[in-house]
Amino acid sequence: MPTSSYPPEVIPTIRVVAMPTDTNPAGDVFGGWLVSQMDLAAGTAAAFRAKGRCVTVAIDSFIFHEPVVVGDEVSIYTKITQTGKTSIIVHVETWRRARNSNDRRKVTQGKFTFVALDEHRKPRALPPEDGFDTITE
Repeated sequence: MPTSSYPPEVIPTIRVVAMPTDTNPAGDVFGGWLVSQMDLAAGTAAAFRAKGRCVTVAIDSFIFHEPVVVGDEVSIYTKITQTGKTSIIVHVETWRRARNSNDRRKVTQGKFTFVALDEHRKPRALPPEDGFDTITE
């Protein structure tokens, strides 16, 4: 997927401010917190596309570009890049904006794979696509 030096021109799936409780012992925002936020955003996109419950089955090609610090506004953008019979692959980009600045920087990106589940927690076929997409180039 092409990358840009500017965030997508759409509303992020999730936007949150990094807080002191989100830091590691070095004072940077903990990478696991970012992964968690990205999984929440990707899961939101996948569940909307699947019209129901989905579970994360893989996180691939995850890259940390730079750290996030306390007070940064974190915006997470999602785009469904591929679907199978029961699976959905979601590309996720995380951007930071320093608290008192308009400077935005991409800090992470990754690929999350989900499987749609039925009421018995078994894989189920995806319903027909209805055009849902959140990142535009």
